[in-house]
Amino acid sequence: MASRTAANCSCGISTTCATARSMVLPVREASYDYVIIGGGSAGCVLAARLTEDEACTVLLLEAGPADRSWRIHMPAAMGSLLSSDRFNWAYVSDPEPYLDGRRLSHPRGRVLGGSSSINGMVYIRGHARDYDLWAQGGLRGWSYADVLPYFRRAEGHMHGPDPWHGGDGPLAVQAPDPAATVLGSAFLQAAAEAGYPLSSDVNGERQEGFGRIDRTTRRGRRWSAARAYLHPAMARPNLTVLTGAQVSRVNIQGGRATGVLYVRGGQSVVAQARHGVIVSGGAIGSPQLLQLSGIGAPDDLHRAGVAVRHELPAVGANLNDHPDIVIQHRCLRPVSLYGASHGIRKIATGLCWFLGGQGNAGSNHFEIGGFLRSRAGVEFPDLQVTFMPIAIRPGSVDDVGEHSYQVHIDLMRPKSRGHVRICSADPAMPPSIVFNYLQDPRDRDDLRQSVRLLREILAQPALAPYRGAELEPGPSVQTDAEIDAWVRQGIETCYHPVGTCRMGPRADGSSVVDGSCRVHGLAGLWVVDASVMPEIVSGNTNAPTIMMAEKASDMIRGRAPLPALTDVPVHIAPDWATAQR
Repeated sequence: MASRTAANCSCGISTTCATARSMVLPVREASYDYVIIGGGSAGCVLAARLTEDEACTVLLLEAGPADRSWRIHMPAAMGSLLSSDRFNWAYVSDPEPYLDGRRLSHPRGRVLGGSSSINGMVYIRGHARDYDLWAQGGLRGWSYADVLPYFRRAEGHMHGPDPWHGGDGPLAVQAPDPAATVLGSAFLQAAAEAGYPLSSDVNGERQEGFGRIDRTTRRGRRWSAARAYLHPAMARPNLTVLTGAQVSRVNIQGGRATGVLYVRGGQSVVAQARHGVIVSGGAIGSPQLLQLSGIGAPDDLHRAGVAVRHELPAVGANLNDHPDIVIQHRCLRPVSLYGASHGIRKIATGLCWFLGGQGNAGSNHFEIGGFLRSRAGVEFPDLQVTFMPIAIRPGSVDDVGEHSYQVHIDLMRPKSRGHVRICSADPAMPPSIVFNYLQDPRDRDDLRQSVRLLREILAQPALAPYRGAELEPGPSVQTDAEIDAWVRQGIETCYHPVGTCRMGPRADGSSVVDGSCRVHGLAGLWVVDASVMPEIVSGNTNAPTIMMAEKASDMIRGRAPLPALTDVPVHIAPDWATAQR
């Protein structure tokens, strides 16, 4: 069967549109070994790895379109992708009860490559202790020594290979030059002046410290999971890729997933799965689809008018994310990105990229950052900061209209938890999404502390030649109460939702899948994406999601895991119990 990619329905949007729903034709059927739901980061990896076996047939279903737009491939155009719904599910949360009732936008990729086709391209793995704690919680085979070989297998790092990095994997990883920008260099020097260490590689031995932030680009172009994994595999006759295909449910018979029902171009299709179904819809889409299929908490399903097929209370629970706040300053010298993003210089920047992938448009501009501990007694970094050489108006993708810079602060291990719950049996209806940011008072304390720590760095002598007035939060925000109020009004998502199909060793009501990503109590059904993270990692989530899909592909194929790497050193500050830095 020839590999193929198809366009959306004739009305120009996903087949969830009203026209497609009202023109459903009689059901037809097809059969495959595996059906993968979702062409995002995990789905692309799985489709490529499973079809390495020529005898294995795979159908990959993606609700969105193909990834053909230049906006996807130009790194600096990511803002336009996040603000548009063409390649984006454009979810909106319910009123957040601890953010004064604000509703937050939550972009998620609706395109081949999923969120890796619209994200900020930051390549961060999290800390080694994240994975060791997963293993200590009962998930054998998920320690840092176990997962590092899969990070290395996935990665084609420009400086690899070495004990921490792969050099010939499909996912291109570029290491920017920390000295390439005036403001970035000054920020690094300011961090050192404030007493923080520098790290030559925050994905290597030492995460704690400040240095370069790797990104998934090559030759000035985004290197999404679709580009890395799916496109090379699409020449295989045993892989079928369908875009514009909205899955309505997973079919369950006799305690086993037997296939899926999806709608494409007004046609209802049953795809039979001889070996099983893999759900890779992400931390919002995967629990939504399980619930639509009758898998979840009975009360949630009954309220939505869905019959219970399999009781799993944790479906849609445990939603977690990295909350993000931003401190901004005017820049006293014309060395920010503002000049290159306006007028004739903006046109020249675009032309430079179109002609050879060069210049400012070929960067995500998240090139410098760091990881620090909020206080003494924290074993490994719980705060991530990312420097950007231009300030963006809060809640938008537009700059502030003058030379400026900003620093993002992300709380790495927040305690607050939310949920994803379907509101209707209609697959086209978005679910109820509540993150409950700042529900736990420890999160409020940590973010308040992070503002004080970052202001200290930004006040160092290295930034004095450039440091203009603080734009956000502003000099009037000083007391605990003032900082707390500003955080409630300024907090945004870091685009890292996880945990809603949580991985756990036992079917005890707290998890959805086991350590092999198999849904508890059902045969032939896996969930593989960021939703299965048992706890959020201390860093961006795309690289860990790709790693998890690499590892899950071996489990699903019945292959032996890659040998653990037990002799790779990891830095932990020797005085972490008594010192903050």
